[in-house]
Amino acid sequence: MTEDEVAALALSLPEAEESAHFGKRDFRLRDKVFATLPRPDELVLKLTPDRQALAVAAAPDLLSPVPGAWGLKGWTVLRYAAADPTDVADLLRRAWETVAPKRLRG
Repeated sequence: MTEDEVAALALSLPEAEESAHFGKRDFRLRDKVFATLPRPDELVLKLTPDRQALAVAAAPDLLSPVPGAWGLKGWTVLRYAAADPTDVADLLRRAWETVAPKRLRG
């Protein structure tokens, strides 16, 4: 996958918008960041700690917690270039759900 393909998936989520966080592309729902593109081939996702643990256990070659305190809060690095687009879309949806109000989550 390319960065633009990842961005298109993120922006396909309800009310998602692109912005910038410390000069890097990010994706938000109502000003709440759910994903960032900090480095080439890396997507950082806001997951719950439980969801992070499950995801990392399922694909440790592609996913890892962000180092430090952010990782303990569920922020997770995905090396998306080698990832299946369906999995990237699912993880983006899960990240979006962490900031979405109940009425949007359906």
